[in-house]
Amino acid sequence: MICNKMLKQQYQKNIENRMIIPTLQFLQREKSSGIVLALFVALALILTYSPLHEEYAQLLEHHFGFVFDGQPFLNFSIEHWFNNGLMSMFFFVMGLELKREFIGGELRNLRKVTLPVAAAVMGMLLSAGIYLLFNLGTPVAHGWEIPMATDIAFALAVLYMLGNRVPISAKVFLTTLAIVDDLGSVVVIALFYTSHISVGNLVVGLSFLLVMFVGNRLGVKNVWFYGLLGIGGVWVAFLMSGIHATISAVLAAMVIPADSRIPEAAFIARMKKLTRQFEQSEPNDVRTLEPEQLEILSRVKADSVQAMPPLQRLEHSLHPLVFFVIMPVFALANTGVSLVDMNIHVLNTNHVAPGVLCGLLLGKPLGIVLTVWLTEKTGLGKRSRSMNWRTVTGVGFLTSIGFTMSMFVTMLAFDNPDNYIQAKVGIFAASIMGGFIGYRLLKKKS
Repeated sequence: MICNKMLKQQYQKNIENRMIIPTLQFLQREKSSGIVLALFVALALILTYSPLHEEYAQLLEHHFGFVFDGQPFLNFSIEHWFNNGLMSMFFFVMGLELKREFIGGELRNLRKVTLPVAAAVMGMLLSAGIYLLFNLGTPVAHGWEIPMATDIAFALAVLYMLGNRVPISAKVFLTTLAIVDDLGSVVVIALFYTSHISVGNLVVGLSFLLVMFVGNRLGVKNVWFYGLLGIGGVWVAFLMSGIHATISAVLAAMVIPADSRIPEAAFIARMKKLTRQFEQSEPNDVRTLEPEQLEILSRVKADSVQAMPPLQRLEHSLHPLVFFVIMPVFALANTGVSLVDMNIHVLNTNHVAPGVLCGLLLGKPLGIVLTVWLTEKTGLGKRSRSMNWRTVTGVGFLTSIGFTMSMFVTMLAFDNPDNYIQAKVGIFAASIMGGFIGYRLLKKKS
């Protein structure tokens, strides 16, 4: 019996050491989400050119929803649910991160972030301008927003793969650039991808948003309160209003409370008191705890939850879901590029692919490097001493990685399949070349 018990314990320990702990460590690494995303992009490409291509496409076109009084309600294709539902969760987490950054992060002191913010804005403007140089005055000119986006997961994954070769200042610089890029994407979607507006549904959505805001001001900290109103109220109403549903997700994130129910000082005092009580409680001679000890630990757990602001609690819990499930699934549904199906003659009528390619690969890094140089010359900003020009240029090329975010904007911009495929080709080419060039530049030590 003793031998069997020891063997069982050893087996459990081996499982923990070989599977559970490495898995948790993988999920906690910054570059892991980019690795998972790359695997799903590869899977999408394999499916596109495999015998399962037709079944893959039909599955994405399959509709499901609800029926009330014989009328369909929220009845969309699986691809539509992915692009408006799952991506709304991504933008919700992005909104939480933005709010946190404005309150106590990189964007709190605008004087310190003048350089990356200005560089991000110039990179977006120059990339859009280069696209328009290729397509101004043509029916595809409205695709200028596509090369403005940067894929956060991929760009940061490449940067973190370099480890200590890249200074901390470069990581902060790229993170701030990515945050501003996200904010720019939200503004673009709100201004340019709004269809016919249903005023009634919009009023309903804003009313739910107002209730969430009032709840915040009154001190409501229950995440279920905000979840039910945000999804069942704001998101559904915006989805039916004609305004893109991802905007509702960002707005909902902005009214999530950023303060905790238990202040930090009070939490520390409670933990000290509960720790003393646990030490003084009567122990036993077995592995299980006494009821008094369990009660103390339950109070520790409850107080720990109450001490965490709802904003950070939601961000912490949803971040793995978004970057390890939602973004890869979105990539799987939207990444496949079949050049076989593309009408090659359309290349003679427009320049979507070269516009997107040059916008991302040239516009983003050129705008960033030029802005850093100008802000330093004018005295409006100064880069860190640890960031030389090779580092700045390398980070600039990493922002050329558009992938999922650029493809998301492409899905909003184009209905024509040929234009859609052309944009994807440009995104793929720019992302791969930009990532490679950025990696090689940053890998070289000064």
